[in-house]
Amino acid sequence: MTPTTGPQASDRPTPLLVLDVVGLTPRLLEHMPNLRALGDAGSRAPLSTVLPAVTCTAQSTFLTGTLPTEHGIVGNGWYFRELGDVLLWRQHNGLVSGDRLWDAGRRAHPGYTVANICWWYAMGADTDITVTPRPIYYADGRKEPDCYTRPPALHDELTDLLGTFPLFHFWGPGADLVSSRWIIDATRHILRTRAPDLALCYVPHLDYDLQRHGPDDPRAHRAAAEVDAALAPLLADAAAQGRTVVALSEYGITPVSRPVDINRVLRRAGLLEVHTQDGMEYLDPMASRAFAVADHQIAHVYVRRPEDLDLVRAVLADLPGVERLLDDEGKKANGLDHPRSGELVAVAEPDAWFTYYYWLDDARAPDFAALVEIHRKPGYDPAELVMDPEDPYVRVRAATAVARKKLGLRYRMAVVPLDPSPVRGSHGRLPASDDDGPLILCSAAGVLPGRVAATGVKALLLDLAGLRGTGEPPATP
Repeated sequence: MTPTTGPQASDRPTPLLVLDVVGLTPRLLEHMPNLRALGDAGSRAPLSTVLPAVTCTAQSTFLTGTLPTEHGIVGNGWYFRELGDVLLWRQHNGLVSGDRLWDAGRRAHPGYTVANICWWYAMGADTDITVTPRPIYYADGRKEPDCYTRPPALHDELTDLLGTFPLFHFWGPGADLVSSRWIIDATRHILRTRAPDLALCYVPHLDYDLQRHGPDDPRAHRAAAEVDAALAPLLADAAAQGRTVVALSEYGITPVSRPVDINRVLRRAGLLEVHTQDGMEYLDPMASRAFAVADHQIAHVYVRRPEDLDLVRAVLADLPGVERLLDDEGKKANGLDHPRSGELVAVAEPDAWFTYYYWLDDARAPDFAALVEIHRKPGYDPAELVMDPEDPYVRVRAATAVARKKLGLRYRMAVVPLDPSPVRGSHGRLPASDDDGPLILCSAAGVLPGRVAATGVKALLLDLAGLRGTGEPPATP
């Protein structure tokens, strides 16, 4: 693409605000007048996402311009073979390989300043300003909301201005607009007081009701209107400051109705092993011949011995809800051939998604299964977004837990259902149509090609900033 805006690299770069509006699609844009006006006055294009179409993978692709084969982020988590443990939602930027957007920007313009407000893998990144969720884990087991910032003084500054980071509104049954408003207001404050050349702002609100209710539900449309209204002051600030605004999404959320218990199938086939403590079963990945790390509509299947590969493939090939299994050639074709990937990668059918469940009797489930425990579960659990509809006392028990929390006592918020049926939306597959896939909007006119590849976002942002001569590939696929 030929840039049409922005100064030469020897001048001050054009300041950018990049909004990651999770779950934004052309269909939802119809309910979002402020973002729609941004694209109408400027530019708009489909955005080709990456497999798996999940947060950590997509963001790492945007910022490095490479696929998981190179940057190594094969999902929101994976099996750490060197540790013998499944870990999701790690935060350290050292897990990401490759040249970051800000590295290229600083080569073109020494002194280029960057603020990361809640994009993933923020900790340890060489950005000038960082804000990311980071709970306080007390020695007695309590977990309290908070955030991590660089510079450190920004923590108290934001807390005094906006209150404590609302962690329990960022994920869990209480996840709602409150967390996105906090992030938006923090971004406004940073733009006003620090004026970074590049500001990355993560806006998660659409993720919640779209997974709870599905993208076609009126509550999803209402969520789209809510977050659009919340973004209006930030968009106005950016316009007043002369910032070019880019709004993009990582994926589109589509309707689902079929949870697929991939690990239970592997266990019944004698391939997955558990160990038992205090009557509770725990996945034993080191002893298992095969197990899966479920991540929305993608599951990395780790097979310990090569001689078991054909058996595992046979067990999963006819499993209802599995559309295809990617072997070495399939992973290579999709940019997923990295040692962190499973020996096989399962892709769900359009209306299906993968659970992490491995126990065969709910009475043997580990206690964390009923909690919001993103770091202890060996797979993603969207049921954490809802309270157990089958438990008539769930709200009473939640209120009791909150009361204990306010008294400084230990508490267990055991409200998550072990029945995955309430989940109505998912993502991770490549979209079937542009209407249901991600898109990219820009306040500048005439700067977007007919389609932007996820691997082209980095080059596009450098072009918009006027930072040329970095040797980046074009923004088109």
